[in-house]
Amino acid sequence: MPFRLSRLAAEVSMALASEYAERYGLDVPAWRVMATLGFRETPCSAQFISQCTRTHKSTISRAVTSLLERGAIERVENADDRREFDLRLTRKGRKLYEELFPRLLRKEQDILSCLSPREQRDFAMLLGKIEQSLDLVQTPHEVSKTEAY
Repeated sequence: MPFRLSRLAAEVSMALASEYAERYGLDVPAWRVMATLGFRETPCSAQFISQCTRTHKSTISRAVTSLLERGAIERVENADDRREFDLRLTRKGRKLYEELFPRLLRKEQDILSCLSPREQRDFAMLLGKIEQSLDLVQTPHEVSKTEAY
């Protein structure tokens, strides 16, 4: 199962990456940063993004630097620890996220079109059960409540 899930995740990620790489010049780590910040209501640290996306911190750090240079994200003071900074989307970043997210949802639907509507619901439910059994949060609403994926 881990091999199959890993292979499936890599293929789906590559299929979606074609949407944001060619048109927007984003790579997978940059999209992971934007996606994490995009559905959150509050800023978060690069360390948080690294942990919840299961992406090495140096990879996230490079993506953050690139997105800062593009003006898509900005640093804000961490309310709990003034020595640290959190990240959030800028207006430019929010606009990019809101333009790109629906495109990725459509691409996701294309990928899932081999499943019937019932199978798609069952698949989502089964993934949720596995995520829940591993204490992974599945929805943006849950993320804002628990501060973790």
